[in-house]
Amino acid sequence: MSDKSKILVIGGTGYIGKFIVAASARLGHPTFALIRESTVSNPSKSGIIESFKSSGVSLVYGDLYDHESLVKAIKQVDVVISTVGRAQLSDQVKVIAAIKEAGNVKRFFPSEFGNDVDRVHAVGPAKTAFEIKAQIRRTIEAEGIPYTYVSSNFFAGFFLPTLSQPGATAPPRDKVIILGDGNPKAVFNKEDDIGTYTIKAADDPRALNKILYIRPPQNTYSFNEIVSLWEKKIGKTLEKIYVPEEQVLKNIQEASFPLNVILSISHSVFIKGDHTNFEIEPSFGVEASELYPDVKYTTVDEYLDQFV
Repeated sequence: MSDKSKILVIGGTGYIGKFIVAASARLGHPTFALIRESTVSNPSKSGIIESFKSSGVSLVYGDLYDHESLVKAIKQVDVVISTVGRAQLSDQVKVIAAIKEAGNVKRFFPSEFGNDVDRVHAVGPAKTAFEIKAQIRRTIEAEGIPYTYVSSNFFAGFFLPTLSQPGATAPPRDKVIILGDGNPKAVFNKEDDIGTYTIKAADDPRALNKILYIRPPQNTYSFNEIVSLWEKKIGKTLEKIYVPEEQVLKNIQEASFPLNVILSISHSVFIKGDHTNFEIEPSFGVEASELYPDVKYTTVDEYLDQFV
C-alpha cells in the first residue's frame, strides 16, 4: 500500500473541490470523496462523478448532516479536506465534531481557499463569510485538531477570463474598469495548481498548524500591471476608468446577491490589498512556491494567452 496519507475530501464535487480530489489522486494518495446519495443521480454532477471513478477515487456515501456517516468516513482516512461552499461554512462544526469523535485525523484543512481571513479589511457580505471562516479556525484550534489553512488568494478562473469586468464573458478590448487606483498587488492562481499545492502540504510537517499561502511571484500583479500585460498581448491601449473607493462602497450596498459578494471581495483585494499587504512570518505561515519549487505552476502571463 501507499505510504502516502489517505485523504477524504468533503465537498469534492464543488468548484475548487474537484481540483483537490483530482490532485490527490494524481499525486498517488488513496483518495476518498464524501458524496450524498442524491449527488450520484444529479445529472449536472455525473461528469465529475465519472472522472472520480476513472481516476481511482473511492466514493464514500455520507452527509455533512449525518454524524454517524461522517465519523465512519473519517475513520477510514488520515487527512480531511473540506471544500464546502459559502452556505455550509458554519456547518463545518459538524466535521470538527466528527473528527474529534473519530480520533485518528492527522490533519484537517477547513474550507478556506481565498484571502487569509485573519488578515482582512473587508466590508459587506465578504466580511461575514470571512468572519465565519475565522470562527471555524478558532474552533479547530480550541479543539486541538492539527490543521493547515490554505490561503490560495484568487482563483484564476474567476477573475482572469474577464479581467474582473462585471457581466463580461471575455477580457476587455476597448475599456477597462479598475477599482481604486489599481496599485495594490493581488495573487491569481490556477485551480489545478491550488489543488497540487494543497495536497503536497497534506503530509508536510512544515505546513502543520500553519497557514499555507499560495503567493507565487509570477502570479502577483496589481490591477494596473495585469491591464498593461493584457494590452501588450493584444497590441492595443485600453481606456481606463478608475472607480474611487467611496463609489465602490456605495455599489456594494446597492448591489444584490451575488454581485455584492463579488464586489466586496474585490474591494478587500484590489483596494485594501488584502492578498499582499502583510509579510508571511514563519511563526504563522509558509509560502507554497518556496516549499515546493518543483511544482511548475501556470503563470498569469501564460494563463492570459488563451484569450488573445
